[in-house]
Amino acid sequence: MAQLQQQHTITVLVENRPGVLARTAGLFARRGFNIESLSVSVTDKPEISRMTIVVGGDHRVLEQITKQLNKLIEVIKVVDYTETAAVERELALIKVNAEANVRSEIMQIVEIFRGRIIDMSDKTFIIEVTGSPEKLDKITDLLTTYGIRESVRTGVIAMARGAKTAARAGRDGE
Repeated sequence: MAQLQQQHTITVLVENRPGVLARTAGLFARRGFNIESLSVSVTDKPEISRMTIVVGGDHRVLEQITKQLNKLIEVIKVVDYTETAAVERELALIKVNAEANVRSEIMQIVEIFRGRIIDMSDKTFIIEVTGSPEKLDKITDLLTTYGIRESVRTGVIAMARGAKTAARAGRDGE
């Protein structure tokens, strides 16, 4: 029986050293796994970075990815948010055509999605919006009508709900 393909959000805590991102991404490439989204930043501990990776596949693929990641010497901890209550967010900047006769319509859409217009010229708006990937897809679809000139998205970041934390964990689970 074929297993269900789904999106998996994984956080990988790694030592903050040069080349770690390249080695991690290379692991995915060598195994033929496509990274759908990747976001990396330093944590509250400057010696640790947090990678949030979204990858598609079934549970077998996720298990294989987790095992391979744990083999990398710089990897401190791998956390899978697929079965965990988590908050996931993404940021998008969207530059859209905004001629005078449609500005109010665009402003209403931005307000409904709790976005902000962070720059405007005589012909364009730059809109900032945060939320789930689905929310960003929806506002992008609506703004396409007006003509999107350019857009950029950060990739998903995630954090477990409640007291559970990934960033505080060390090699010994402290």
